[in-house]
Parts: sequence; structure tokens; C-alpha cells
Amino acid sequence: MAQKLLLMAAGGTGGHMFPAQALAEAMLRKGWRVKLSTDPRGARYTGGFPHTCEIVQAASSTFARGGLLAKALVGPKIAAGTGGMALQMMRDKPDVVVGFGGYPSIPALGAATLLKLPRMIHEQNGVLGRVNQIFAKRVAQVACGVWPTELPEGATGVHVGNPVRSAVLERAGAGYIAPGDYPMEILVMGGSQGARILSDVVPPAIANLPMEILQHLRVSHQARAEDHDRVSAYYAEQAINADVQPFFNDVPKRLTEAQLVISRSGASSVADISVIGRPSILIPFAAAAGDHQSANARGLVDAGAAVLMPESAIDVSVLTEQMTAILSNPKAALQMAIAAHSTGIPDATDRLVAEVERLAEEG
Repeated sequence: MAQKLLLMAAGGTGGHMFPAQALAEAMLRKGWRVKLSTDPRGARYTGGFPHTCEIVQAASSTFARGGLLAKALVGPKIAAGTGGMALQMMRDKPDVVVGFGGYPSIPALGAATLLKLPRMIHEQNGVLGRVNQIFAKRVAQVACGVWPTELPEGATGVHVGNPVRSAVLERAGAGYIAPGDYPMEILVMGGSQGARILSDVVPPAIANLPMEILQHLRVSHQARAEDHDRVSAYYAEQAINADVQPFFNDVPKRLTEAQLVISRSGASSVADISVIGRPSILIPFAAAAGDHQSANARGLVDAGAAVLMPESAIDVSVLTEQMTAILSNPKAALQMAIAAHSTGIPDATDRLVAEVERLAEEG
């Protein structure tokens, strides 16, 4: 019996790539061949993918960047990438094509549409991304990470949740050590790209914490490369034990050890926080399309597991106040951790696998 082939297409952020990695791991275990189509930016996030997952790069582009010449070349570049992917698919026909969003997924989804191959998309956020909006009515269904997700009329949605990597799943529901007079950890995550506003506001907010909390504190702070030196210097000046890096390769471990997480509410971050189960202060990215990060945070906030702080309202003193309220109240912090875990969907990958297998059977 011929080995089935899954072709995944994903863009250049962790939010798109981490669910794709989780699906790749699961489908390889089931004996499928797996390919990932991305672009050079997305290829940076493939280090954690299984080595047996073949990575292919397809030409793509976006109108969101560059000058007039760059914008004029977007159409031809996408057409060339789509044509190249169509030729590849005719030589090595996928049984299913799954898009995870981001403009690098356009060539593979476009080619699969032209060739009428079984195809679906996975949307991580509560509001469809631009590329997924284009394809939502051109695929068999939209597997939704957040429910409800706003879908265009004529699109079919099914709630599967957001797959998390095996390293996160291994720590699902890991025991939470409530805050106390012993070493404590705050994890600051700005998404896979870091976040300037977190680097501006969080360090002084931590420095303003009461000494009875501060003396026990360690900080893991994900900051953009250009912010790294000033953030590190600030923590050092304040005598705060802090590990500042542009990207943490061991987020599941740091999440497990954290008493509190301060984070953007990107889909992958919310899924990781939920599956492991940690109290959080969520600061949605204000410029996110359709304010989808606020939609992502809704489940944790409604469960009493997270505090939502809009960017427009973020303030050093208010953030210090919120952190103090959690870190000085062990019982409330524990309840937040339990509530966070209750919102998690640890079997999201299995649900997505089932949809892929069903689509392959239907052909």
C-alpha cells in the first residue's frame, strides 16, 4: 500500500509554524510522508521539525511590505510560486494539503485549488487571517483553533483547538507551585517576534514590585534582538536576576517553572499557557488584524485564568498592581492555574489528525 503524503503550507511566524510542527510529528508517527512548504522567513522556525519532514521553499510575497516596485512584483512572484508548486504536486501528488496561514502558504493552497486536490486550512486565531479568508470558501473546511471563529458565509468550520508541540504536551497539567517566600519565576513572552511594548513596560513594572516578592524573583524575558541590550542592562541595574533572549527554545520548561506569565495573546502562546495551566497577564497586540489577539484571550479571561490588559490601557503602575495581586495571593494564583488548564485542548492535534485522515478517505 502506497505511503500517504501530507503537504503542509505555513507562513513565517511561530503562530503558523508550531501547529504545523505538531501535525507533522503526529502524521509521521502514523506512517505518512510529510512535506512543509514555506519561505525563507518560515524556514527559520523549522529547527524543531522532525528531520524526516521534507522542507520545500516556494516563491511568495505580500502587499504589506516594500515600495511600489516590490508591490508590483507580488502578483508575478505568487504566480511563479503557485506554478512551481503545481508542477511539484503533479510529480508527487499529496493526499491532503493543509494550510496554516501566512502569505507563504498561498502557492501550495493555490496549486491544490487548481488541481482540485483534497485541502483544508487550520486557523489558529478567533478571526481569520487574510490568506485564510481568501481560501476559506475554497477548501473542504476550516479547522478552528478558537471557538467561535468568525467565518465568511459559505465556509464550513469545525472546532479542533490549537495543536501544541510534543514538548508542551509532555508537560500538560504540570503541577503548579503557587507563589511564596521561595524562588519564583516570571516568564515574559512577546510572541515569536518579541514585543517592544513589553520590553518598555514590563521591566520597570517588575522593579516596582514589593521587596518581599522581588527578593525571590527570577525573570525570563523574550525581547527583540534590538531591545536585548537595554532590557538586560535595566534588569542588571535593578539587581534583578533576569535571562533575556530574543527567542527561547525551551518555552515549555520555562512555562512549567513560572508562577506568572506575561504575554501577547497569540494563538500558540494561549494554547501553551492553557495546556500547561499557568496564571497570565495577557496584552493583545493592538495592530493584529481584526483584533484577533483579544479574541484569542477570551477563553482564558472568561475562565478567570488571565487578566486582560489592552495596549491602550497599559501602564507601569497598573501592571505592577496586577502582578502584585497574583504573586501575593497563592490561593488565587493556584485557582488561576487550574482554570487555565481547564480551558486547554490537549488533544487538538488528534482532532486535526482525524480531520486530515477523513479528508484523505473522501479523496
